[in-house]
Amino acid sequence: MAHFGAICPTQFTGHLNTMLPLAQELKRRGHRVTFIGIVGYEDKVLAAGLEFLGYGKEELSPEAMKKSLHRLSQLSGIAALRYGIKLKKNGANVLLRDAPQLIKNAGIDALLVDSISIAGGTIADILEIPFVTICSAVVFHQDPAVPPHFTSWEYNPAWWGKLRNQCAYTWSGRLRQPVRDLIAEYRHQWNLPLYSHPNDVYSQLAQISQQPAELEFPRENLPEWFHFTGTYHYSGTRETVPFPWDKLTGKPLIYASLGTLQNRLVDVFYKIAAACEGLDAQLVISQGGSATPESLLNLPGNPLVVKYAPQLELLQKVTLTITHAGLNTTLECLNNAVSMVAIPIALDQPGVAARIAWTGAGEAIPLKRLTVPRLRKAISQVLTQPSYKENALRLQEAIKRSGGVTRAADIIERAVLTGKPVLAENIK
Repeated sequence: MAHFGAICPTQFTGHLNTMLPLAQELKRRGHRVTFIGIVGYEDKVLAAGLEFLGYGKEELSPEAMKKSLHRLSQLSGIAALRYGIKLKKNGANVLLRDAPQLIKNAGIDALLVDSISIAGGTIADILEIPFVTICSAVVFHQDPAVPPHFTSWEYNPAWWGKLRNQCAYTWSGRLRQPVRDLIAEYRHQWNLPLYSHPNDVYSQLAQISQQPAELEFPRENLPEWFHFTGTYHYSGTRETVPFPWDKLTGKPLIYASLGTLQNRLVDVFYKIAAACEGLDAQLVISQGGSATPESLLNLPGNPLVVKYAPQLELLQKVTLTITHAGLNTTLECLNNAVSMVAIPIALDQPGVAARIAWTGAGEAIPLKRLTVPRLRKAISQVLTQPSYKENALRLQEAIKRSGGVTRAADIIERAVLTGKPVLAENIK
């Protein structure tokens, strides 16, 4: 049996909700799993019956991270992207400095690396142990045929679409250069070959995405060892959240959530409430822990407002979700065949929203174009036109066929056991 280390940003709920079920499945099979995360963000890992190694006690204390995440929660678009890159560089530096010795001392045999933790592959190379990439966000791989994840552009395989995409990748590469320089510095220090392409940071044994393939744009250059396995989420890895079920009226239910990170845009909640006012439906708003329900007083239509919602349970009753297009919420909606209206705010959310619209499972409205009339029109359209529900059902079936956490664990075990790339055609 192997001892896996999971390099995952445990301070981000969305990434943790992907890695925890996978780690628990590996533990169920007899393996040992230890998360490597920032000190102070171990509670959910330990509650799930897994082990934790902490780093960054000084530079990345919970108090410092809280301030940084609060700042990020107030940003959108390019400003959020720039600030996120700054945070990523700071975190990567501490991780590269501290984690190798922690992992070596713990006797870890192999790593599971969240795709957002781009320093993880270098740590595995330093320690000469195998690693598998886990894509808990939308697929980041650069491909001229596919718009970058931070854009809401439609898929267009025409030559000008590819040129547009490549220009955006070049621009974002300049923004991310400080992070790449940092990793290059560590690789040089450890006499490791330098990366020649941004996609080189991912595993050469197996790369696993929790998306179904049907939710991804057509791609031309994913490696043969890339696997779409579908979502891993289930309520057993979540904290119990109280909810006033008795206040549900029985009308069609609209659920609105902007996630747990970029959720402090109060004006957006007011627009959502105004757009739903007068519809023959009940609106439930989850604030994602950003504030108390009292901070959203006198909303149009008197929606039910909660600090947190038991999302997995609530989605079993929901007709429509208004979402920031975080990949976790999107997949959880599709797992329940719930269609969506997406209002992407930052990071990879524009790319996820573009995929929601491309598949026909919902509509997307960029934050800068959000108005009450435009939002009301999109909500009414998704509620009344059967094609949105039909496409959500189609994607629900695709998720069921993808194999989920069981297939992902099979791939990981084979990669570590053989030390060879696990080709997608060999895993059914």
